[in-house]
Amino acid sequence: MGQKVRPTGFRVGIMEPWRSRWFADKKHFPELLIEDFRIRKFIATNYEFAGIPHVEIERTRDLLIVQIMTSRPGVVIGRKGQEVDRLKAAIEGLTGRRVDLQVKEISSPNRYASLVAQDVAQQLVRRGAFRRTMKKAMDAVMEAGAHGVKLQLSGRLGGAEMSRTEMASRGSVPLATLRRRVDYGFAIARTTMGVIGVKVWIDLGFYNFGVNDGADAKASQASQKPKRTHKR
Repeated sequence: MGQKVRPTGFRVGIMEPWRSRWFADKKHFPELLIEDFRIRKFIATNYEFAGIPHVEIERTRDLLIVQIMTSRPGVVIGRKGQEVDRLKAAIEGLTGRRVDLQVKEISSPNRYASLVAQDVAQQLVRRGAFRRTMKKAMDAVMEAGAHGVKLQLSGRLGGAEMSRTEMASRGSVPLATLRRRVDYGFAIARTTMGVIGVKVWIDLGFYNFGVNDGADAKASQASQKPKRTHKR
Protein backbone atom coordinates (compact mmCIF):
# COMPACT_ATOMS: atom_id res chain seq x y z
CA MET A 1 0.00 0.00 0.00
CA GLY A 2 1.46 3.34 -1.07
CA GLN A 3 1.80 6.00 1.60
CA LYS A 4 2.11 9.57 0.37
CA VAL A 5 2.67 12.53 2.69
CA ARG A 6 2.73 16.22 1.75
CA PRO A 7 6.38 17.29 2.29
CA THR A 8 5.57 20.72 3.78
CA GLY A 9 3.03 19.29 6.24
CA PHE A 10 5.49 16.52 7.13
CA ARG A 11 8.05 19.15 8.21
CA VAL A 12 5.73 21.64 9.96
CA GLY A 13 6.71 22.02 13.59
CA ILE A 14 10.10 20.37 12.97
CA MET A 15 11.84 22.47 10.30
CA GLU A 16 8.99 24.33 8.60
CA PRO A 17 7.25 27.24 10.40
CA TRP A 18 3.48 27.37 10.85
CA ARG A 19 1.54 29.46 8.30
CA SER A 20 -1.02 30.47 10.97
CA ARG A 21 0.48 31.74 14.23
CA TRP A 22 -2.04 32.34 17.02
CA PHE A 23 -3.44 30.74 20.17
CA ALA A 24 -7.06 30.09 21.08
CA ASP A 25 -8.98 28.00 23.61
CA LYS A 26 -11.18 25.03 22.69
CA LYS A 27 -14.28 27.18 22.38
CA HIS A 28 -12.90 29.67 19.83
CA PHE A 29 -10.40 27.48 17.95
CA PRO A 30 -12.84 26.06 15.30
CA GLU A 31 -14.21 29.54 14.56
CA LEU A 32 -10.74 31.03 13.99
CA LEU A 33 -9.62 28.03 11.94
CA ILE A 34 -12.58 28.42 9.55
CA GLU A 35 -11.90 32.16 9.42
CA ASP A 36 -8.30 31.52 8.27
CA PHE A 37 -9.59 29.13 5.59
CA ARG A 38 -12.08 31.73 4.31
CA ILE A 39 -9.40 34.43 4.13
CA ARG A 40 -7.05 32.21 2.12
CA LYS A 41 -9.84 31.04 -0.18
CA PHE A 42 -11.02 34.62 -0.80
CA ILE A 43 -7.50 35.78 -1.71
CA ALA A 44 -6.82 32.74 -3.92
CA THR A 45 -10.14 33.19 -5.78
CA ASN A 46 -9.91 36.95 -6.38
CA TYR A 47 -6.14 37.14 -7.03
CA GLU A 48 -5.58 33.97 -9.04
CA PHE A 49 -3.01 35.59 -11.38
CA ALA A 50 -1.11 37.55 -8.71
CA GLY A 51 1.44 34.75 -8.13
CA ILE A 52 0.62 34.05 -4.46
CA PRO A 53 2.22 30.81 -3.13
CA HIS A 54 0.90 31.18 0.42
CA VAL A 55 -0.66 33.55 2.95
CA GLU A 56 0.60 33.84 6.53
CA ILE A 57 -1.79 34.88 9.32
CA GLU A 58 -1.00 36.14 12.81
CA ARG A 59 -3.40 37.27 15.53
CA THR A 60 -3.15 39.48 18.56
CA ARG A 61 -5.95 40.33 20.97
CA ASP A 62 -7.49 43.02 18.75
CA LEU A 63 -5.57 42.80 15.45
CA LEU A 64 -5.47 40.37 12.51
CA ILE A 65 -2.16 40.46 10.59
CA VAL A 66 -2.30 39.04 7.05
CA GLN A 67 0.98 38.68 5.13
CA ILE A 68 0.60 38.02 1.40
CA MET A 69 3.66 36.60 -0.37
CA THR A 70 3.44 37.46 -4.08
CA SER A 71 5.64 37.55 -7.16
CA ARG A 72 3.47 40.34 -8.67
CA PRO A 73 2.94 42.91 -5.92
CA GLY A 74 1.58 45.46 -8.39
CA VAL A 75 -1.51 43.30 -8.98
CA VAL A 76 -2.28 43.15 -5.25
CA ILE A 77 -1.38 46.78 -4.43
CA GLY A 78 -3.03 48.31 -7.48
CA ARG A 79 -2.79 51.88 -8.75
CA LYS A 80 -1.94 54.27 -5.90
CA GLY A 81 -2.70 51.49 -3.41
CA GLN A 82 -6.41 51.36 -4.25
CA GLU A 83 -6.54 47.57 -4.69
CA VAL A 84 -4.81 46.82 -1.38
CA ASP A 85 -7.25 49.16 0.43
CA ARG A 86 -10.17 47.37 -1.20
CA LEU A 87 -8.76 43.97 -0.20
CA LYS A 88 -8.20 45.15 3.37
CA ALA A 89 -11.81 46.39 3.62
CA ALA A 90 -13.08 43.08 2.17
CA ILE A 91 -11.15 41.02 4.75
CA GLU A 92 -12.38 43.28 7.56
CA GLY A 93 -15.96 42.77 6.33
CA LEU A 94 -15.39 39.01 6.10
CA THR A 95 -13.99 38.66 9.62
CA GLY A 96 -15.35 41.67 11.50
CA ARG A 97 -11.87 42.42 12.88
CA ARG A 98 -9.27 45.16 12.45
CA VAL A 99 -6.80 44.03 9.76
CA ASP A 100 -3.15 44.88 9.13
CA LEU A 101 -2.45 43.81 5.53
CA GLN A 102 1.20 43.33 4.48
CA VAL A 103 2.34 42.58 0.92
CA LYS A 104 5.79 41.00 0.53
CA GLU A 105 7.47 40.55 -2.85
CA ILE A 106 9.07 37.23 -3.86
CA SER A 107 12.42 37.69 -5.57
CA SER A 108 12.67 34.26 -7.29
CA PRO A 109 9.23 32.75 -8.11
CA ASN A 110 10.76 29.67 -9.75
CA ARG A 111 11.83 28.46 -6.28
CA TYR A 112 8.20 28.14 -5.12
CA ALA A 113 6.45 24.90 -6.12
CA SER A 114 2.95 26.46 -6.00
CA LEU A 115 3.90 29.17 -8.49
CA VAL A 116 5.60 26.67 -10.82
CA ALA A 117 2.48 24.46 -10.70
CA GLN A 118 0.23 27.46 -11.44
CA ASP A 119 2.43 28.48 -14.39
CA VAL A 120 2.35 24.96 -15.87
CA ALA A 121 -1.44 24.80 -15.43
CA GLN A 122 -1.90 28.14 -17.20
CA GLN A 123 0.23 26.99 -20.15
CA LEU A 124 -1.79 23.77 -20.43
CA VAL A 125 -5.02 25.79 -20.51
CA ARG A 126 -3.50 27.78 -23.42
CA ARG A 127 -3.05 24.43 -25.22
CA GLY A 128 0.72 24.22 -24.81
CA ALA A 129 2.41 20.87 -25.48
CA PHE A 130 2.65 19.16 -22.09
CA ARG A 131 6.14 17.63 -22.57
CA ARG A 132 7.62 20.93 -23.72
CA THR A 133 5.89 22.72 -20.85
CA MET A 134 7.31 20.26 -18.31
CA LYS A 135 10.85 20.56 -19.69
CA LYS A 136 10.70 24.36 -19.76
CA ALA A 137 9.41 24.52 -16.17
CA MET A 138 12.09 22.13 -14.83
CA ASP A 139 14.87 24.04 -16.63
CA ALA A 140 13.66 27.31 -15.05
CA VAL A 141 13.58 25.73 -11.56
CA MET A 142 17.11 24.31 -11.87
CA GLU A 143 18.44 27.66 -13.19
CA ALA A 144 16.92 29.35 -10.09
CA GLY A 145 19.31 27.36 -7.88
CA ALA A 146 17.22 24.35 -6.84
CA HIS A 147 18.93 21.02 -6.09
CA GLY A 148 16.17 18.97 -7.69
CA VAL A 149 12.64 19.09 -9.09
CA LYS A 150 9.93 16.52 -9.78
CA LEU A 151 6.83 17.28 -11.86
CA GLN A 152 3.75 15.11 -12.37
CA LEU A 153 0.77 15.61 -14.69
CA SER A 154 -2.41 13.49 -14.46
CA GLY A 155 -5.36 13.62 -16.85
CA ARG A 156 -6.17 13.49 -20.55
CA LEU A 157 -2.75 14.63 -21.68
CA GLY A 158 -2.61 15.82 -25.29
CA GLY A 159 -6.35 15.17 -25.68
CA ALA A 160 -5.95 11.37 -25.35
CA GLU A 161 -9.01 9.16 -24.95
CA MET A 162 -7.84 7.71 -21.63
CA SER A 163 -6.28 9.66 -18.79
CA ARG A 164 -2.75 8.80 -17.70
CA THR A 165 0.06 10.06 -15.51
CA GLU A 166 3.30 11.54 -16.82
CA MET A 167 6.23 12.23 -14.49
CA ALA A 168 9.64 13.83 -15.02
CA SER A 169 12.42 14.85 -12.64
CA ARG A 170 15.79 16.55 -12.48
CA GLY A 171 18.36 16.24 -9.70
CA SER A 172 17.35 14.65 -6.40
CA VAL A 173 14.23 15.19 -4.26
CA PRO A 174 14.75 13.39 -0.90
CA LEU A 175 11.21 13.45 0.54
CA ALA A 176 12.04 11.53 3.74
CA THR A 177 15.03 13.67 4.79
CA LEU A 178 13.54 16.17 7.23
CA ARG A 179 16.59 18.46 7.13
CA ARG A 180 16.04 19.08 3.41
CA ARG A 181 13.72 21.91 2.48
CA VAL A 182 11.29 20.27 0.03
CA ASP A 183 8.50 22.51 -1.25
CA TYR A 184 5.28 21.11 -2.73
CA GLY A 185 2.69 22.71 -4.98
CA PHE A 186 -0.54 21.62 -6.63
CA ALA A 187 -2.65 23.26 -9.34
CA ILE A 188 -5.57 22.31 -11.59
CA ALA A 189 -5.66 23.00 -15.34
CA ARG A 190 -9.27 23.08 -16.60
CA THR A 191 -8.77 22.42 -20.32
CA THR A 192 -11.38 21.81 -23.04
CA MET A 193 -10.48 18.09 -22.95
CA GLY A 194 -10.91 17.77 -19.20
CA VAL A 195 -9.18 18.49 -15.90
CA ILE A 196 -5.40 17.96 -15.58
CA GLY A 197 -3.76 17.86 -12.16
CA VAL A 198 -0.28 19.37 -11.76
CA LYS A 199 2.00 18.39 -8.86
CA VAL A 200 5.45 19.88 -8.26
CA TRP A 201 8.15 18.99 -5.73
CA ILE A 202 11.27 21.20 -5.40
CA ASP A 203 14.34 20.45 -3.30
CA LEU A 204 15.85 23.73 -2.05
CA GLY A 205 18.70 22.14 -0.10
CA PHE A 206 19.27 22.19 3.65
CA TYR A 207 17.43 24.72 5.80
CA ASN A 208 19.35 27.98 6.18
CA PHE A 209 17.49 29.95 8.83
CA GLY A 210 18.01 33.69 8.53
CA VAL A 211 19.24 33.48 4.92
CA ASN A 212 16.99 34.93 2.23
CA ASP A 213 16.10 33.11 -0.97
CA GLY A 214 18.34 35.23 -3.16
CA ALA A 215 21.47 34.54 -1.10
CA ASP A 216 20.55 30.85 -0.87
CA ALA A 217 20.11 30.64 -4.63
CA LYS A 218 23.46 32.30 -5.30
CA ALA A 219 25.21 29.98 -2.87
CA SER A 220 23.57 26.96 -4.50
CA GLN A 221 24.54 28.10 -8.00
CA ALA A 222 28.11 28.68 -6.88
CA SER A 223 28.31 25.16 -5.45
CA GLN A 224 27.02 23.67 -8.71
CA LYS A 225 29.59 25.42 -10.92
CA PRO A 226 32.40 23.06 -12.02
CA LYS A 227 35.87 23.88 -10.76
CA ARG A 228 38.45 24.83 -13.34
CA THR A 229 41.73 22.95 -13.39
CA HIS A 230 44.87 24.50 -14.88
CA LYS A 231 47.32 22.20 -16.57
CA ARG A 232 50.98 23.05 -16.38
